[in-house]
Amino acid sequence: MRTTLVVVVLLASALLSVGCNRDGGRADKEGPVIIFRGADGRTLTLEELNGVTGTFQYEILGAGDVPAEASALHERGRKADGRGEYQQAVTLLTRASELAPQWPYPIYDRAYTYLLMKDFAAARADYEKTVALAPRGFFTAITALDILTREQKGEFPPGTYLTYLLLEWVDDRAKRAEMVQQLVSALPRFAPGWKEQAVFAEQDSDRLAAIEKGLAAEPDGETRGMLEINKALVLDRQGEHESAIRLLGALALDPKSTYGTEHLAKTALALLATQK
Repeated sequence: MRTTLVVVVLLASALLSVGCNRDGGRADKEGPVIIFRGADGRTLTLEELNGVTGTFQYEILGAGDVPAEASALHERGRKADGRGEYQQAVTLLTRASELAPQWPYPIYDRAYTYLLMKDFAAARADYEKTVALAPRGFFTAITALDILTREQKGEFPPGTYLTYLLLEWVDDRAKRAEMVQQLVSALPRFAPGWKEQAVFAEQDSDRLAAIEKGLAAEPDGETRGMLEINKALVLDRQGEHESAIRLLGALALDPKSTYGTEHLAKTALALLATQK
């Protein structure tokens, strides 16, 4: 997956009309507007959430001391991959990683190249290295490692993650929805599929059903975070405002949350807190 930023909460566009009275979460007029207070006393204020966009620049992780040659080799490797020159891409990305061993990006992109080569063992090993370098997430590495490991254990057939990843290239919404339905029907324990299924559901009851099935399928941390964020948004739409705030606040403050989960939860909190 080649996107450079975490973008939208999956269901946000369908839920922008939510609103409620938030006065119960406010401090006095001169103090900060507290949106959420955790059990440990930590708080999230409206001022802290102002300007939160829900994006996180994964590419900056570990990039502080990357030599120019490593950056150039990485870019050449990506271009070779785009041309279908996979072995050349592997060679270039390997050289880039050797010059910048703490930079997750070349290893992550090499894992993707191995996926396209259908060398799932090599891809899994590189996603494992990526997660070791960036434990709180680097693009889709956490999900990729989880699914490829479960493929190795026989829980999913080989190529499941690649099939899921290639859904990104299906522009036809109806065709994509059909493919997602086929995926979850064949693999009901595949949590990322249920995350996608929630996007195509037309009714909140169907969205929640898909989300709950995903949460029950032992999702990886990144997928779980997205499912719970979308669950909170649906709950808020149904009038369960405080439950939604509690769920989002807990995700935003949980040190175990991935970077993506933290930033998207804060974005959703800011959205709900400013709706009237």
